[in-house]
Amino acid sequence: MDVSQPRWRSPLLWRTVQAVARVVVPAVCRLRVTGDVPDAHRGGPLILAGNHIATFDPICFTAASRIRRMAPRMMATGGLFRAPVVGPLMRAAGHIPVDRGHETITNAVPDAASAIQAGSVVFIYPEGRIGLDPAMWPERPKTGLARLALETGAPVVPVATWGSHEVIAYNGRGAMIRTLVSSIWRRPTVRVHFGAPVDLSDLRLGAVGHAQQASNRIMDALAAELAPLRKDELRLPRFRDPTRPVSTARLHRAGRRGTATPRLG
Repeated sequence: MDVSQPRWRSPLLWRTVQAVARVVVPAVCRLRVTGDVPDAHRGGPLILAGNHIATFDPICFTAASRIRRMAPRMMATGGLFRAPVVGPLMRAAGHIPVDRGHETITNAVPDAASAIQAGSVVFIYPEGRIGLDPAMWPERPKTGLARLALETGAPVVPVATWGSHEVIAYNGRGAMIRTLVSSIWRRPTVRVHFGAPVDLSDLRLGAVGHAQQASNRIMDALAAELAPLRKDELRLPRFRDPTRPVSTARLHRAGRRGTATPRLG
């Protein structure tokens, strides 16, 4: 942490949103939060890395982070920051835009590094999108998270989520509304688990191949923490969302789990 700059404090706005999520989320699902982060890192600097399986993920994570007494700054798609009302609120809450497809994409990692140096907890989806793996395991990640971790030396804690895909459909306004309303009486179980920090101590920023090695370790750790949450659904999820596209283009270490990759179509 850079002691020359003031330590970042989460805005009241963001803490209020977390409190609201903590109350609202249980209305549409049974939220189960397990694991924790070391007390020494609860207030930052710390990086949280989550698997991304559904549009509901950020909402349930907001509630889960409240339960674990943390107020992470979330790295999110730049489109949210350009939207009316939502954009100003995202900036006021201290979140960090990731402008894919724009020149300002190069600001994402430096901005996150500055946040960590100011003592923040930063939350990232390493995959950079909702995963399309037919089996819904973590996909091959971008290297931004790994480079951020190696640059700052901040611990990386995997945060595994399962069940959020049952709450809201992937796509289609009608389908999304129907599944959300039906979730009020279906009450799917959503599990969020904070795992053990990933050991990256032998890797260095700039060393050949180290960013990729760090990325692989983080995603392997995420998959390992996810497996117990879906122990009865290791090959395929039981809940099928017909609006969800699937693709094997970005499988992470395909076949390493010892299960056959499902055929598409």
